[in-house]
Amino acid sequence: MSSAKTDIATPMANLKVNGKTVDMPVRSGTVGPDVIDVGRLYKETGCFNYDPGFTSTANCSSRITYIDGDAGMLLHRGYPIDQLAEQSNFLEVCYLLLHGELPNAAEYEEFMLGITRHTMLHEQMTRFYTGFRRDAHPMAVMCGVVGALSAFYHDSTDINDPEQRTIAARRLIAKMPTIAAMAYKYSVGQPFIYPRNDLDFSANFLQMCFAVPCGPYTVDPVISRALDRIFILHADHEQNASTSTVRLAGSSGANPFACIAAGIACLWGPAHGGANEAALNMLNEIGTVDRIPEYIKKAKDKTSGFRLMGFGHRVYKNYDPRAKVMQKTCHEVLDALGTRDEPLLQVAMELERIALEDDYFVEKKLYPNIDFYSGITLRAIGFPVEMFTVLFAVARTVGWVAQWKEMIEDPEQRIGRPRQLYIGAPVRNYVPFSNRG
Repeated sequence: MSSAKTDIATPMANLKVNGKTVDMPVRSGTVGPDVIDVGRLYKETGCFNYDPGFTSTANCSSRITYIDGDAGMLLHRGYPIDQLAEQSNFLEVCYLLLHGELPNAAEYEEFMLGITRHTMLHEQMTRFYTGFRRDAHPMAVMCGVVGALSAFYHDSTDINDPEQRTIAARRLIAKMPTIAAMAYKYSVGQPFIYPRNDLDFSANFLQMCFAVPCGPYTVDPVISRALDRIFILHADHEQNASTSTVRLAGSSGANPFACIAAGIACLWGPAHGGANEAALNMLNEIGTVDRIPEYIKKAKDKTSGFRLMGFGHRVYKNYDPRAKVMQKTCHEVLDALGTRDEPLLQVAMELERIALEDDYFVEKKLYPNIDFYSGITLRAIGFPVEMFTVLFAVARTVGWVAQWKEMIEDPEQRIGRPRQLYIGAPVRNYVPFSNRG
């Protein structure tokens, strides 16, 4: 395939198939690589584009999030993630992702109050939890309860009504922490704690998770700020598996609650949302700093079957920009809790040092990613490993909703219908039982 320009304004790519040359437009984004528009490929050539995992295929155009993996860059509406994590708060980032610009004071106040008014869950929905086994995985509970929201909030399921889309977006962002906290409380056998309108988003979530009726609970501002930062770092990450799932479900016209439930189900997969749990399990397995050389040796041995979790990223081929903020956050939490000598942190720090200096890891660009530190941080705060992916879902809800909303409003969007390369049996005739060998 070669690139040519028919004129200055319209660059084209030339594809030769079976002696026929087809011109396809080359489209450019604000930043990042150009894309070849293959929308007419089948009509013009009778061929489809084959791309397992869609690693070289753009399934949409978007104004929300941009990742440059080689440069280690993550932008939300053009703003670097480290600036947002250090200077903003989660609800402000939610507004940014949904509306495209940072809010002024009046806009932020209105948005914050709008979210706060929707944090309560319909009381009948609290009975759903008793239908699950006490030892049910919290993500299984999340899938069921979020999907059931469409059975209770009929006034925000019309995807063609912009006002209903806005209400649904706010409801999902507001109610997800309440649903998640109830899933946690149910798993540990404690009564549900209702949301408080006098607390900010992250502080409210902490009190719903850790307060009990028989005594006072004071939210530690360091912990609250750390959790808020974690939510910001996980708010959106371009067209990953769960976001693409939400878009694909939404392309059929499904209501927003069903689409987000689909995203949660996809996030539950260990290759997606379970990475921080895997990283924590690995650190637990290593245990102490003196055992690190043994595991480094195993990691370099392709026949060992062992791999270092929390290192490298499918997209980032440089240092994950979120990992730098997460490392600082981890230290702040451990300092606040007086657990800076946490053995797992010592193991993590030594592993990070080796990964950044060892030729093997540098050559393969196996830098620490966000999951490397987030598992330690969440465990220190008091969350069990089963809740790690749930917290991921709480944060990512705004990204899913923003992407869903953008998809609904995109005039180019059609129902998703990926093609396939069929490698099964060719056409054959049915054989009666009596004639089969």
